[in-house]
Amino acid sequence: MGTDIDKIDKIDRRILALLQADGRISNLKLAEAVHLSPTAVLERVRRLTRDGYILGYEARLNPTLLGAGLMVFVEVLLDRTVQDVMDTFRASVQVRPEILECHLVAGGFDYLLKTRVADMAAYREFIGSVIWTLPGVRETRTYVVMEEVKNTAAIAV
Repeated sequence: MGTDIDKIDKIDRRILALLQADGRISNLKLAEAVHLSPTAVLERVRRLTRDGYILGYEARLNPTLLGAGLMVFVEVLLDRTVQDVMDTFRASVQVRPEILECHLVAGGFDYLLKTRVADMAAYREFIGSVIWTLPGVRETRTYVVMEEVKNTAAIAV
């Protein structure tokens, strides 16, 4: 049984790689890089977007310059892992801009949160006024990032 990656060809993969490296690349430069006409490349990009391979485009911002220089991962253990508690928790984290990612995980805790705040004082305020007030939170563990060794969203294609 094949995967969705088997549904695209080498040129599509090259287009995806180039767009990951530079989401603002012009269609003309993209066409030149993959040796196709601009019209053919535009159609491929539209198809890749329509089929869900391309989810969108965004600018990568400098968190330090924008007052969010401290990255903190938080393990969250819920008091009960029943559907209504999990649904309420998920809905609550969606509206918090400091929470960049939230993942339901297997293991010794329920959720892993990736957060960004200005500094440790801001994190102390955030953990008390936001994390501990999220529905169903029983326990947390905090991991403050001292150095970002690698930070990418790029997927090998």
